Amino acid sequence: MTTKHEAYYVPAQSAWPIVGAIGLFLIAWGAGTFVSQLETGGGVGGYVLLAGICVILFMLIGWFRNVIDESMQGLYSAQMDRSFRQGMSWFIVSEIMFFVAFFGALLYARQFSVPWLGGASNNAMTHEILWPTFEAFWPLIKTPGGTETEAMGWQGLPLMNTILLVISSVTLHFAHTSLEKGKRGPLKFWLAITIALGLAFLVGQVYEYKFAYQDMGLRLDSGIYGNTFFLLTGFHGMHVTLGAVFLIVLLMRVLKGHFTPEHQFAFQAGSWYWHFVDVVWLCLFVFVYIL
Repeated sequence: MTTKHEAYYVPAQSAWPIVGAIGLFLIAWGAGTFVSQLETGGGVGGYVLLAGICVILFMLIGWFRNVIDESMQGLYSAQMDRSFRQGMSWFIVSEIMFFVAFFGALLYARQFSVPWLGGASNNAMTHEILWPTFEAFWPLIKTPGGTETEAMGWQGLPLMNTILLVISSVTLHFAHTSLEKGKRGPLKFWLAITIALGLAFLVGQVYEYKFAYQDMGLRLDSGIYGNTFFLLTGFHGMHVTLGAVFLIVLLMRVLKGHFTPEHQFAFQAGSWYWHFVDVVWLCLFVFVYIL
Protein backbone atom coordinates (compact mmCIF):
# COMPACT_ATOMS: atom_id res chain seq x y z
CA MET A 1 0.00 0.00 0.00
CA THR A 2 1.49 3.32 -1.06
CA THR A 3 1.01 6.59 0.80
CA LYS A 4 0.41 9.77 -1.16
CA HIS A 5 2.46 12.64 0.15
CA GLU A 6 1.61 16.30 -0.23
CA ALA A 7 3.88 18.18 -2.65
CA TYR A 8 6.13 20.73 -0.96
CA TYR A 9 7.56 23.58 -3.00
CA VAL A 10 11.22 24.40 -2.31
CA PRO A 11 12.15 27.91 -3.51
CA ALA A 12 15.37 28.45 -5.41
CA GLN A 13 18.33 30.11 -3.73
CA SER A 14 17.77 33.84 -3.25
CA ALA A 15 20.06 36.84 -2.88
CA TRP A 16 17.41 38.89 -1.05
CA PRO A 17 18.56 37.93 2.49
CA ILE A 18 22.07 39.19 1.67
CA VAL A 19 20.65 42.39 0.17
CA GLY A 20 18.56 42.89 3.31
CA ALA A 21 21.60 42.35 5.56
CA ILE A 22 23.54 44.98 3.60
CA GLY A 23 20.64 47.41 3.92
CA LEU A 24 20.37 46.89 7.67
CA PHE A 25 24.12 47.38 8.05
CA LEU A 26 23.95 50.67 6.15
CA ILE A 27 21.00 51.81 8.27
CA ALA A 28 22.78 51.00 11.53
CA TRP A 29 26.02 52.63 10.41
CA GLY A 30 24.31 55.64 8.88
CA ALA A 31 21.98 56.22 11.84
CA GLY A 32 24.83 56.04 14.35
CA THR A 33 27.00 58.36 12.30
CA PHE A 34 24.14 60.76 11.64
CA VAL A 35 23.26 61.08 15.33
CA SER A 36 26.90 61.66 16.29
CA GLN A 37 27.16 64.38 13.64
CA LEU A 38 24.01 66.30 14.61
CA GLU A 39 25.99 68.90 16.53
CA THR A 40 28.45 69.58 13.70
CA GLY A 41 25.86 69.42 10.93
CA GLY A 42 28.21 67.74 8.49
CA GLY A 43 29.34 64.28 7.46
CA VAL A 44 27.89 61.52 5.33
CA GLY A 45 25.82 59.76 8.01
CA GLY A 46 22.51 61.00 6.62
CA TYR A 47 23.39 59.84 3.10
CA VAL A 48 24.42 56.40 4.32
CA LEU A 49 21.18 56.11 6.30
CA LEU A 50 19.15 57.09 3.23
CA ALA A 51 21.06 54.57 1.10
CA GLY A 52 20.31 51.82 3.64
CA ILE A 53 16.60 52.66 3.60
CA CYS A 54 16.58 52.56 -0.21
CA VAL A 55 18.31 49.15 -0.19
CA ILE A 56 15.72 47.79 2.27
CA LEU A 57 12.85 49.09 0.15
CA PHE A 58 14.44 47.53 -2.95
CA MET A 59 14.79 44.22 -1.10
CA LEU A 60 11.17 44.31 0.10
CA ILE A 61 9.82 45.05 -3.37
CA GLY A 62 11.88 42.29 -4.99
CA TRP A 63 11.24 39.69 -2.31
CA PHE A 64 7.53 40.45 -2.13
CA ARG A 65 7.30 40.16 -5.92
CA ASN A 66 8.91 36.73 -5.91
CA VAL A 67 6.68 35.38 -3.15
CA ILE A 68 3.54 36.84 -4.74
CA ASP A 69 4.41 35.31 -8.12
CA GLU A 70 4.99 31.89 -6.56
CA SER A 71 1.72 32.12 -4.64
CA MET A 72 -0.33 33.17 -7.68
CA GLN A 73 1.16 30.26 -9.67
CA GLY A 74 -0.30 27.85 -7.13
CA LEU A 75 3.10 26.54 -6.03
CA TYR A 76 2.36 26.71 -2.32
CA SER A 77 0.73 23.75 -0.57
CA ALA A 78 -1.17 23.62 2.70
CA GLN A 79 2.09 22.77 4.47
CA MET A 80 3.71 25.90 3.03
CA ASP A 81 0.74 27.89 4.29
CA ARG A 82 1.31 26.48 7.78
CA SER A 83 5.01 27.35 7.48
CA PHE A 84 4.14 30.94 6.61
CA ARG A 85 1.82 31.17 9.61
CA GLN A 86 4.45 29.78 11.95
CA GLY A 87 7.09 32.09 10.52
CA MET A 88 4.93 35.19 10.92
CA SER A 89 3.95 34.16 14.44
CA TRP A 90 7.56 33.71 15.53
CA PHE A 91 8.54 36.96 13.83
CA ILE A 92 5.96 38.86 15.89
CA VAL A 93 7.14 37.05 19.03
CA SER A 94 10.72 38.19 18.31
CA GLU A 95 9.49 41.77 17.90
CA ILE A 96 7.67 41.50 21.22
CA MET A 97 10.97 40.52 22.82
CA PHE A 98 12.60 43.66 21.39
CA PHE A 99 10.00 45.87 23.01
CA VAL A 100 10.11 43.88 26.25
CA ALA A 101 13.84 44.66 26.43
CA PHE A 102 13.27 48.38 25.79
CA PHE A 103 10.41 48.62 28.27
CA GLY A 104 12.60 46.72 30.71
CA ALA A 105 15.33 49.35 30.32
CA LEU A 106 12.77 52.07 31.02
CA LEU A 107 11.49 50.19 34.08
CA TYR A 108 15.01 49.66 35.42
CA ALA A 109 15.88 53.33 35.01
CA ARG A 110 12.72 54.52 36.75
CA GLN A 111 12.32 51.95 39.52
CA PHE A 112 15.93 51.10 40.36
CA SER A 113 18.52 53.55 39.00
CA VAL A 114 16.75 56.79 39.93
CA PRO A 115 15.89 55.77 43.52
CA TRP A 116 19.39 54.35 44.03
CA LEU A 117 21.05 57.53 42.77
CA GLY A 118 18.69 59.55 44.94
CA GLY A 119 19.86 57.86 48.12
CA ALA A 120 17.70 54.74 48.43
CA SER A 121 19.08 51.50 49.88
CA ASN A 122 21.53 53.19 52.28
CA ASN A 123 23.23 55.16 49.52
CA ALA A 124 22.34 58.57 50.90
CA MET A 125 25.64 60.13 49.83
CA THR A 126 25.76 58.65 46.34
CA HIS A 127 24.17 61.56 44.53
CA GLU A 128 26.25 64.04 46.52
CA ILE A 129 29.36 62.53 44.99
CA LEU A 130 28.18 61.65 41.49
CA TRP A 131 25.56 64.34 40.88
CA PRO A 132 25.16 66.94 43.66
CA THR A 133 22.09 68.66 42.15
CA PHE A 134 20.27 65.40 41.38
CA GLU A 135 16.55 65.19 42.19
CA ALA A 136 15.13 61.67 42.34
CA PHE A 137 11.89 61.94 40.41
CA TRP A 138 10.81 60.91 36.91
CA PRO A 139 11.08 62.20 34.27
CA LEU A 140 14.64 63.38 34.65
CA ILE A 141 14.48 66.76 32.93
CA LYS A 142 17.89 67.82 34.27
CA THR A 143 21.13 66.37 32.88
CA PRO A 144 24.50 66.04 34.65
CA GLY A 145 25.83 68.80 32.40
CA GLY A 146 23.44 71.29 33.93
CA THR A 147 21.03 71.65 31.01
CA GLU A 148 17.30 71.27 31.50
CA THR A 149 14.61 70.08 29.12
CA GLU A 150 10.85 69.55 29.21
CA ALA A 151 8.93 66.31 29.47
CA MET A 152 6.66 65.41 26.56
CA GLY A 153 3.06 65.49 27.76
CA TRP A 154 0.44 62.94 26.77
CA GLN A 155 -2.16 65.43 25.59
CA GLY A 156 -2.24 67.10 22.22
CA LEU A 157 -0.36 65.39 19.42
CA PRO A 158 0.52 62.14 21.32
CA LEU A 159 -3.14 61.65 22.22
CA MET A 160 -4.21 62.39 18.64
CA ASN A 161 -1.69 59.89 17.30
CA THR A 162 -3.04 57.29 19.74
CA ILE A 163 -6.58 57.89 18.49
CA LEU A 164 -5.39 57.56 14.88
CA LEU A 165 -3.78 54.17 15.52
CA VAL A 166 -6.74 52.84 17.48
CA ILE A 167 -9.11 53.85 14.68
CA SER A 168 -6.75 52.28 12.12
CA SER A 169 -7.06 48.92 13.89
CA VAL A 170 -10.84 49.20 13.67
CA THR A 171 -10.80 50.11 9.96
CA LEU A 172 -8.38 47.26 9.21
CA HIS A 173 -10.72 44.86 11.00
CA PHE A 174 -13.55 46.12 8.79
CA ALA A 175 -11.37 45.55 5.73
CA HIS A 176 -10.51 42.01 6.82
CA THR A 177 -14.17 41.24 7.54
CA SER A 178 -15.10 42.55 4.07
CA LEU A 179 -12.51 40.26 2.49
CA GLU A 180 -13.87 37.23 4.35
CA LYS A 181 -17.36 38.09 3.06
CA GLY A 182 -16.10 38.63 -0.51
CA LYS A 183 -17.03 42.32 -0.57
CA ARG A 184 -14.29 43.89 -2.70
CA GLY A 185 -15.57 47.49 -2.59
CA PRO A 186 -15.62 47.90 1.19
CA LEU A 187 -12.33 45.99 1.35
CA LYS A 188 -10.58 48.59 -0.84
CA PHE A 189 -12.20 51.50 1.00
CA TRP A 190 -11.37 50.40 4.55
CA LEU A 191 -7.84 49.31 3.65
CA ALA A 192 -7.13 52.67 2.00
CA ILE A 193 -8.47 54.47 5.10
CA THR A 194 -6.19 52.36 7.30
CA ILE A 195 -3.14 53.30 5.23
CA ALA A 196 -4.08 57.00 5.35
CA LEU A 197 -4.39 56.85 9.15
CA GLY A 198 -1.00 55.13 9.46
CA LEU A 199 0.68 57.74 7.27
CA ALA A 200 -1.00 60.52 9.27
CA PHE A 201 0.49 58.98 12.43
CA LEU A 202 3.97 59.10 10.91
CA VAL A 203 3.55 62.72 9.85
CA GLY A 204 2.42 63.54 13.38
CA GLN A 205 5.45 61.81 14.87
CA VAL A 206 7.82 63.75 12.62
CA TYR A 207 6.19 66.99 13.75
CA GLU A 208 6.43 65.84 17.38
CA TYR A 209 10.16 65.20 17.02
CA LYS A 210 10.67 68.60 15.40
CA PHE A 211 8.76 70.28 18.23
CA ALA A 212 10.71 68.32 20.86
CA TYR A 213 14.08 69.32 19.40
CA GLN A 214 13.39 72.95 18.57
CA ASP A 215 10.94 74.12 21.23
CA MET A 216 11.32 71.78 24.22
CA GLY A 217 15.04 71.08 24.20
CA LEU A 218 14.25 67.37 24.33
CA ARG A 219 17.02 65.62 22.41
CA LEU A 220 18.83 62.32 22.18
CA ASP A 221 21.52 63.69 24.49
CA SER A 222 18.99 64.84 27.13
CA GLY A 223 20.02 62.19 29.63
CA ILE A 224 18.24 58.89 30.26
CA TYR A 225 14.80 60.42 29.69
CA GLY A 226 15.67 61.65 26.21
CA ASN A 227 17.40 58.37 25.39
CA THR A 228 14.46 56.17 26.38
CA PHE A 229 11.87 58.50 24.83
CA PHE A 230 13.46 58.55 21.38
CA LEU A 231 14.50 54.89 21.54
CA LEU A 232 10.99 53.61 22.25
CA THR A 233 9.03 56.03 20.05
CA GLY A 234 11.56 55.87 17.22
CA PHE A 235 11.72 52.07 17.19
CA HIS A 236 7.94 51.95 17.18
CA GLY A 237 7.82 54.52 14.38
CA MET A 238 10.05 52.27 12.30
CA HIS A 239 7.55 49.44 12.82
CA VAL A 240 4.66 51.67 11.77
CA THR A 241 6.61 52.55 8.62
CA LEU A 242 7.17 48.88 7.77
CA GLY A 243 3.54 48.14 8.57
CA ALA A 244 2.38 50.93 6.25
CA VAL A 245 4.56 49.54 3.44
CA PHE A 246 3.06 46.11 4.10
CA LEU A 247 -0.50 47.49 3.86
CA ILE A 248 0.29 49.45 0.69
CA VAL A 249 1.50 46.23 -0.95
CA LEU A 250 -1.70 44.51 0.16
CA LEU A 251 -3.80 47.32 -1.31
CA MET A 252 -1.98 47.01 -4.65
CA ARG A 253 -2.68 43.28 -4.63
CA VAL A 254 -6.33 43.85 -3.79
CA LEU A 255 -6.63 46.28 -6.72
CA LYS A 256 -5.20 43.54 -8.96
CA GLY A 257 -7.86 41.10 -7.79
CA HIS A 258 -5.71 39.02 -5.46
CA PHE A 259 -7.02 37.29 -2.33
CA THR A 260 -10.20 35.32 -1.82
CA PRO A 261 -12.04 34.35 1.37
CA GLU A 262 -10.29 30.96 1.15
CA HIS A 263 -6.78 32.21 0.23
CA GLN A 264 -5.82 35.35 2.12
CA PHE A 265 -3.01 34.61 4.55
CA ALA A 266 -0.85 37.51 3.32
CA PHE A 267 -3.67 39.88 4.24
CA GLN A 268 -4.10 38.13 7.57
CA ALA A 269 -0.37 38.43 8.28
CA GLY A 270 -0.51 42.16 7.56
CA SER A 271 -3.45 42.46 9.96
CA TRP A 272 -1.57 40.60 12.69
CA TYR A 273 1.41 42.88 12.33
CA TRP A 274 -0.63 46.10 12.31
CA HIS A 275 -2.66 45.13 15.38
CA PHE A 276 0.58 44.19 17.16
CA VAL A 277 2.04 47.64 16.37
CA ASP A 278 -1.11 49.30 17.71
CA VAL A 279 -1.05 47.33 20.98
CA VAL A 280 2.62 48.24 21.49
CA TRP A 281 1.79 51.91 21.00
CA LEU A 282 -0.94 51.77 23.65
CA CYS A 283 1.60 50.34 26.12
CA LEU A 284 4.12 52.96 25.05
CA PHE A 285 1.58 55.77 25.41
CA VAL A 286 0.83 54.74 28.99
CA PHE A 287 4.37 54.04 30.22
CA VAL A 288 6.29 56.75 28.32
CA TYR A 289 3.83 59.63 28.05
CA ILE A 290 1.37 59.29 30.96
CA LEU A 291 3.20 57.61 33.87
